[in-house]
Amino acid sequence: MTYYVYVEPDPERRSMAGPYTEQGFDIVPELADLDEHLPRNPETLLVVVGAAVDLEAALTFAAYQRVQRPLLGVILLRRTPDPDVLAQAMRAGVREVVQELDAEGIRNAAVRSVDLSKALSTTMRATDHTRSAKVVTVFAGKGGCGKSVVATNLAAALSAQGGRRVLLVDLDLQFGDVAIMLQLPPARSITDAIAMAGRLDETGLRSVLTSYRPNFDVLLAPASPAEGEHVGRDLVTEVIEVARGMYDFVVVDTPPFVTDQVLAALDLSDWFVPIVTPDLPTLKSIRLTVEMFDLLEYPRERRLVVFNRADSQVGLTVEDVEEAVGAHLSVHMPSSRDVPVSVNKGIPITLDNPTHPVSMAMRRLADRCAGGAAEQVEAAPKRRMFGRRR
Repeated sequence: MTYYVYVEPDPERRSMAGPYTEQGFDIVPELADLDEHLPRNPETLLVVVGAAVDLEAALTFAAYQRVQRPLLGVILLRRTPDPDVLAQAMRAGVREVVQELDAEGIRNAAVRSVDLSKALSTTMRATDHTRSAKVVTVFAGKGGCGKSVVATNLAAALSAQGGRRVLLVDLDLQFGDVAIMLQLPPARSITDAIAMAGRLDETGLRSVLTSYRPNFDVLLAPASPAEGEHVGRDLVTEVIEVARGMYDFVVVDTPPFVTDQVLAALDLSDWFVPIVTPDLPTLKSIRLTVEMFDLLEYPRERRLVVFNRADSQVGLTVEDVEEAVGAHLSVHMPSSRDVPVSVNKGIPITLDNPTHPVSMAMRRLADRCAGGAAEQVEAAPKRRMFGRRR
């Protein structure tokens, strides 16, 4: 993981950047390179902007990051700092301006900036203790129901173009598809959090996440099925509990069978989203799912059953399906060839074509999760943790 970055476009200056590399800095030649570097390294705490970087560009970068990443410190190096530059830098959010040959001054400024970032992180967690993300778990007892399509599109709809902070968790630890559906590099996954089990915090969780869009992050499943065997129930619980304090919504995609890890997510869920399609094997699996939810005392008013491919002409009416599964169908999602096209493009149809009927269905589901019936059941008794019942 990378905590520090040094930006310097001048090759001669970069050739003398040995002290930076010794202290664990990543060296990048242009500010524009940080557009890719920072999302891949969300744990970065410090950017040192070299003296050859254009002043206006450096100040614009600092002003933008002050809003987007308040924990990220920016130190500006100049050949000969003057009061006017210092004043502009402070207004833009630069933490310190240092003479480029003052090695000791740069080192001290970096220490002060990192200490400030860590203190701010602690303060933000303390002042934001009331934040508690709603956890939405998408489940289907049978594969091929479109569960991952619903999960990715629901997360996209909940993000509201970056207006809400959303985390999508791929909990299909053997064969998760979220990475390929969003065309994300599997450089990090939930298995990278195993070493932090029992002491996972916000910084640690951010270090294993992958950014998809602004305020839309993803915790990917392992690239290898064997790696998923080492992810325990307690780690899943810890991940979700930490994420609650960081996001507005946590959407969990699950495998088509019940595991201890899935039960951990369900026990922490505010909304349960079973997926049903109009075919008998799926109807049977969802009926068993509903009965399992009843057995585990998950509130019925918190279940939002999605009827996928609702317009399929297969001889089953909506009433037939509701009677078969023993539950009301909350959202009807039509069948469309545009859905697999969007999957192949790596862009959820909710983002790619917001006016599409499938997108509109996903927004209705997102609206239900974000509000709607939520206020009416807020006083419902909170269920006990499944582990305690056992």
